[in-house]
Amino acid sequence: MAVETAVKTRWVYTFGGGRADGDASMKNLLGGKGANLAEMSSLGLPVPPGFTITTECCTYYYAEGRTYPGDLKDQVTAGLTQIEQTTGRTFGDPANPLLVSVRSGARASMPGMMDTVLNLGLNDATAEGLAKLAGDRRFAYDSYRRFIQMYSNVVLGLDHHMFEEILDEHKDRLDVTVDTALAAEDWEAVVADYKTAVQNELGAPFPQDPQAQLWGAVGAVFASWMNDRAKFYRRMHDIPESWGTAVNIQAMVFGNMGETSATGVAFTRNPSTGENRLYGEFLINAQGEDVVAGIRTPQALTKIAREEMGEKNPSMEEALPDVFAQFKTVVEKLEKHYRDMQDIEFTVEKGRLYMLQTRNGKRTAKAALKVAVDLASEGLISREEAVMRVEPGSLDQLLHPTIDPGSPREVIATGLPASPGAATGKVVFTAEEAERMGSAGESVILMREETSPEDIRGMDAARGIVTARGGMTSHAAVVARGMGRPCVSGAGEIHIDAKVREFRARGRTFREGDIVTIDGSTGEVLSGAVKMIEPELSGDFATLMGWADGVRRLKVRANAETALDAKTARQFGAEGIGLCRTEHMFFDPDRIAAVREMILADDTAGRRAALAKILPMQRDDFVELFQIMEGLPVTIRLLDPPLHEFLPHTEEDVAAVAEATGLDAKKLLRRAQELHEVNPMLGHRGCRLGVAYPEIYEMQVRAIIEAACQIAASGKTAPIPEIMHPLVAKGEEMKFLRELTDREAKKVMAEQGRAIEYQVGTMVELPRAAIRAADLAEHAEFFSFGTNDLTQTTFGISRDDSGRFLNTYIEKGIFDKDPFVTIDTEGVGDLIRIAAERGRAARPGIKLGICGEHGGDPASIAFCEAIGLDYVSCSAYRVPIARLAAAQAAIGEREKDR
Repeated sequence: MAVETAVKTRWVYTFGGGRADGDASMKNLLGGKGANLAEMSSLGLPVPPGFTITTECCTYYYAEGRTYPGDLKDQVTAGLTQIEQTTGRTFGDPANPLLVSVRSGARASMPGMMDTVLNLGLNDATAEGLAKLAGDRRFAYDSYRRFIQMYSNVVLGLDHHMFEEILDEHKDRLDVTVDTALAAEDWEAVVADYKTAVQNELGAPFPQDPQAQLWGAVGAVFASWMNDRAKFYRRMHDIPESWGTAVNIQAMVFGNMGETSATGVAFTRNPSTGENRLYGEFLINAQGEDVVAGIRTPQALTKIAREEMGEKNPSMEEALPDVFAQFKTVVEKLEKHYRDMQDIEFTVEKGRLYMLQTRNGKRTAKAALKVAVDLASEGLISREEAVMRVEPGSLDQLLHPTIDPGSPREVIATGLPASPGAATGKVVFTAEEAERMGSAGESVILMREETSPEDIRGMDAARGIVTARGGMTSHAAVVARGMGRPCVSGAGEIHIDAKVREFRARGRTFREGDIVTIDGSTGEVLSGAVKMIEPELSGDFATLMGWADGVRRLKVRANAETALDAKTARQFGAEGIGLCRTEHMFFDPDRIAAVREMILADDTAGRRAALAKILPMQRDDFVELFQIMEGLPVTIRLLDPPLHEFLPHTEEDVAAVAEATGLDAKKLLRRAQELHEVNPMLGHRGCRLGVAYPEIYEMQVRAIIEAACQIAASGKTAPIPEIMHPLVAKGEEMKFLRELTDREAKKVMAEQGRAIEYQVGTMVELPRAAIRAADLAEHAEFFSFGTNDLTQTTFGISRDDSGRFLNTYIEKGIFDKDPFVTIDTEGVGDLIRIAAERGRAARPGIKLGICGEHGGDPASIAFCEAIGLDYVSCSAYRVPIARLAAAQAAIGEREKDR
């Protein structure tokens, strides 16, 4: 034990016997399980007595080198005494033994991630006492063997398979298949063999001192907070490591005391569909771990569920009708009390019901929507509460085809879940082959080491994308999310041999044309075709989104540059386009030759001649977007990437392009070499192109204004184009670009004889631009924060290379989250705040939004609401997520003001 703490802290809170020291509001201190056990006790429900060691003790345990506070032992002893007084049994007493369970319980539910020990307090003496006390020797030694196996695995670190093999040997000897067939003397023999195995493995006997057992189990539960699966689960669900876990020590009740005893798990509504019907399973003559272990087949709770499943074994409703009637009343009371679907664990001991846990149940997105809408319709919660009940990110499950949960999965590789949804198709290794096969009506999965902008058409043609390298915000991930294509990125165990057109993974070889399925929601690549479920966006989805739209302040736009993107965005409720990347249009095969001709031109006249070929195609692009968006704002970013991205780089590619286009191969290669940059991300790109080659931006401005005039002339609602200049750093740049834009726009409007309203702004993606925002606002009517590049330039981290070390930074606590997924509010966020304040000071009413990948991230959207931005823009398939997150952010900000 550590030295006595200076200030006496309460580490232990008791519950049971119709009273409790805590309640449901104390989840941060008591963990979810402890807080709800206290609450159920106060409600007068049948809860075995116990006590909770707080999460603060867990924090102390890790801060002080895995030691306990000096006064914890006395508080635990007092807690045990209270359990003893309530139950009439004594911990460690051979004649009248109290047994306890020791369970974890963090403030956020982490099912199965941490450790539990049941039947603690059993030893050779108390097992005999329990047998006499219960009048059931079989039950006592069944419990003892369970305890030895669980304690040895969780606390002593022994492999549970060793014990299962011993048990299987006994079953084989007895010629039985189920545990319930073993008699008392059989369990005594199993116990003896278990103890011998422990002695052989550890060189020491199985612990017989109940106090030593108790402290060993408490330490194991605290230690399990930092096990690998718990850490992975916390990263996946954004649960801070600093929260810690509580430990719940509770009197054991036994579901393995014969045919009138049972144990089970129940949900007050179906967690898969949300249907308002009791859902779950139970086992007679069993303990809790039996239900999930799969050794015996659990039985249905209700008669109707048993009949629907075609089961013969009786349901709880039929086998234990009186207890079931009481149970049904209790669970209905719990749902009304907590005003949410409950996940409940229970035990029946000799016909008496005990409640062991209740918590808000985990559920699918479909179920979450239905439960929220139904609870609001039933008057249990308000519409605003219903909006707050659905996790925005979970809507991804509904917006893309998903794999049927009942279908078998043969996983051949795992990467990052870069873009949700699922797809099946033939493997191809080049964008060209994907495009060729896709245009022929075949479903393909494009598999690359990594993708580049030149792959855009192949990515568009593919049903899904897999890359061996890259992270969650790599080119493949960002583009796939924008297209609504499922994507698995960074699948490092895939080894691609593009020359022979095959890939290897986990000792298997797959060739081009072989069928695979990808699950972008889990990051898995599967062998063969797997059954899919198509999304449905009506009903509860439409109802809840309508409620969300009624409370949110932030507008939600989409990043879109193709007609399909724009139509999808409108379907999902986008209120405009917040980012149209014009460079993606330049890669079209019909215009790439003219783009390359422009790059190869020796003078301005040559560039203008090539740009004149591109103009009508670019204008048609904008006409199509303006028609789809029907008067909604459309923000168009002028050309951003460096020109070398449009040129072939290898001699082989140069020769192929030269042959196909008639361009000079030597000149192509020489120009590509001339344009090569050591660090193109910070090179001749963005508005620097417009300053160096103003004719490029003039052509694009002309195309935008001519398209707007064409829409107005057709009698449709004219759009308000927002012309955005990328990578501006100085007020002088913005002044030059504003004058260029206005000059060309006026020229077009004079030619067309029509006045068109438009705005000119900039994409803020450099720290200097944020700090000197007032200079830019003199000439810019809107700022759109390009948070992808602003994060790169603020941290000095390459987004595409960050996957190599960011996870290490997160594991070591340097980063809480990937800053390319969720805005770094302290650094990047401060720059956005500064830019917003200074921009508004210089130009009151300036429009402010973000258009990076963060625009679809709920935590980042909450930040945007807090600092008063006007809109967020995200990929089309994240628009509903952003709408819901914006509504929740608005409700959250109102709550702060109350």
